Amino acid sequence: MRALLTVKNFLFVCCLVPFFILVFNAATGNLGANPIEKVRLFTGDWTLYFLLITLTITPLRKISGWNELIRYRRMLGLYAFFYACLHFFSYLILDQFFDWEEIGRDIIKRPYITIGVAAFVLLIPMAVTSTNKMMKRLGKNWKKLHSLIYLITTLGVLHFLWLVKADIREPVLMGIILISLLILRLPWLNNIKSYLKNRLAEQS
Repeated sequence: MRALLTVKNFLFVCCLVPFFILVFNAATGNLGANPIEKVRLFTGDWTLYFLLITLTITPLRKISGWNELIRYRRMLGLYAFFYACLHFFSYLILDQFFDWEEIGRDIIKRPYITIGVAAFVLLIPMAVTSTNKMMKRLGKNWKKLHSLIYLITTLGVLHFLWLVKADIREPVLMGIILISLLILRLPWLNNIKSYLKNRLAEQS
């Protein structure tokens, strides 16, 4: 138990490293010619990184048999929300400075902002209901609600793909990773795994 807490504490600090890097670069004036855009892109990237890392936990647990991995999934998901908040508020405050009229126009006229805002809004109930108390209160509905992470990540990748104009390699790579993770959830893979286990048991 103590070892798990040590790993969790270490992981907690590691997840904050991108934030500390961003703060350090901001304090030392190393955000480039367009610091606001740099902040938005940096926090957006790390939102997607944490969403994808969170989605890898279940497949990794099934493949490795290390059930303790599940203990870290909630924290990783909350860090995805943390960086999503930084991303959203960097747009809301630094970019638009609470210009609600302009923000409304952006949401209506710019599809990548529309789906980005939609993804952020969907993340909010997931973050709010991430506690054990809410898990018990919602029962089976909790799992249904938190399965939205696949839709949210898809919207996030589309948001990124729509945003970039020249080099689309990173969002395409993220899309490939996401599709791979979705394939790993297909029921027939479990059937194949069960079949192979039975065959190995028969041969032994």
